[in-house]
Amino acid sequence: MSRVYNFSAGPAVLPEEVLLEAAEEMLDYKGSGMSVMEMSHRSKVYDSIIKQAEADLRELMNIPDNYKVLFLQGGASQQFAMIPMNLMKNKKAAYIVTGQWAKKAYQEAQIYGEAVKVASSEDETFSYIPDCSDLEIPEDADYVYICENNTIYGTKYKTLPNTKGHTLVADVSSCFLSEPVDVTKYGVIYGGVQKNIGPAGVVIVIIREDLITEDTLPGTPTMLKYKTHADADSLYNTPPAYGIYVCGKVFQWLKKMGGLEAMKQHNEEKAKILYDFLDESKMFKGTVRKEDRSLMNIPFVTGDKELDAKFVKEAEAAGFVNLKGHRTVGGMRASIYNAMPKEGVEKLVAFMKKFEEEN
Repeated sequence: MSRVYNFSAGPAVLPEEVLLEAAEEMLDYKGSGMSVMEMSHRSKVYDSIIKQAEADLRELMNIPDNYKVLFLQGGASQQFAMIPMNLMKNKKAAYIVTGQWAKKAYQEAQIYGEAVKVASSEDETFSYIPDCSDLEIPEDADYVYICENNTIYGTKYKTLPNTKGHTLVADVSSCFLSEPVDVTKYGVIYGGVQKNIGPAGVVIVIIREDLITEDTLPGTPTMLKYKTHADADSLYNTPPAYGIYVCGKVFQWLKKMGGLEAMKQHNEEKAKILYDFLDESKMFKGTVRKEDRSLMNIPFVTGDKELDAKFVKEAEAAGFVNLKGHRTVGGMRASIYNAMPKEGVEKLVAFMKKFEEEN
């Protein structure tokens, strides 16, 4: 079996032992005589899978009892509409635009009410996080929205915005479970799982109970009301059952690895190896302001498009795949999520050094 080092931004690398365990249980889950893929979501055995997954996530993130955990579908992008549909009581919300996904969420919100852009880093290709300590947030804004880690641009909020008493909503798709988090600072914290937690097809929404009401915007479909899913424990309709099962295995793997404190340390060590090299390299340069660097997504360039392309091609041949950067930034991007082993980053840096010497 020859596995590559997969630096994809998502769907992304998963822990090998989780994949092996899922493979072992593929035909017969714990003596049930069937695969989780074939199982009724109304069965006792599946009920215990989804409940255990939720319990483990609550333990990992220390989620208070007054927050609901919802396993939903439609990816993070569907939340761009679901959030205003459910939360825009005054038809007004503040958005901080620090990348492609925050921008898409901001544009979507304009369909439902007044979305106010209170800060942006678009002026410098989203290469930094704006100062959010004293923003002009409208008094009657229903919430303040951020994308906490920007997958494409490799930036991360190190300090949450001062929302001046307004509810904070955060898309954490690409930094989910990468470090400890104080859930009480958010009204809604959500993310697609396909970067750091599981296979594509599941989005996890952690939402404070007082924000779950019948009072949604007129015309909100039943399936897009948080209340529908909260009341039915994420089993209103058939959930993405197999995806949730794999997420549950990843939660158990994270617990075994020592939880989110241990993950943060592991991720900081990994990122330091690559950032230290970028800071001293004559050929490769990071593209993000130092204090805003992400631990998960690291974009870098040589400054020469042809050299970039040559690097990506040779890296792939050497077993380092999915390093091509997003078209808006160009160059390369290494996504080094929880499941990327430290040796993957060490070997990538060794390869980059060799490439630099040869070119």
